[in-house]
Amino acid sequence: MLDRYFARLDALGAVLVVTADHGMNAKSDGAGRAQVVFLQDRLDLRLGTGRARVVLPITDPYTVHHGALGSYATVHLPPGTGPEETAALAAGLAAPDGVAAVLTRAEACERFELPGDRIGELVVLAERNTAPGTTPARHDLSGFTEPLRSHGGLTEQRVPFLVNAPAGALPDGHRLRDFDSYRIGTALAAGRPLTG
Repeated sequence: MLDRYFARLDALGAVLVVTADHGMNAKSDGAGRAQVVFLQDRLDLRLGTGRARVVLPITDPYTVHHGALGSYATVHLPPGTGPEETAALAAGLAAPDGVAAVLTRAEACERFELPGDRIGELVVLAERNTAPGTTPARHDLSGFTEPLRSHGGLTEQRVPFLVNAPAGALPDGHRLRDFDSYRIGTALAAGRPLTG
């Protein structure tokens, strides 16, 4: 259906830039069982119940696909947690299968252009087919009729970026992002080169 709409808009002479806000991956094993690393449980065992807090940016419990589980989590540690303990906690969270990386706040802010005042001391990134969660009690997956799938991590960053007109070269060193669609579409519609 969308292909037909895009073809019609193209035939009418519209400049089209088609992209997506994110990709999507299965967060389940070959049998369709959800693959979740429960971070809050791990932190509660190490620090005591509720002393640290795992925050998952996807909060919508929409059970058709993600059930409030994504590929990214931020961890707020107790006040006064020193650098050595932070490093030890990061290593512990990075240990289980399914965790791709654990970054400090500074590392995550630099790498992903994040505001430091809105994330915890640690950021956990999941592997392609795993989701970080809090505790099993906070994630009701019983309503799923399809295997868990979600987004929000490194493995869901690559998306299609289609343009129906010659766009020219991007400026040197520019990393194409989905939000570039507006700038590129506006420049093409106005007949301007992308480097201008």
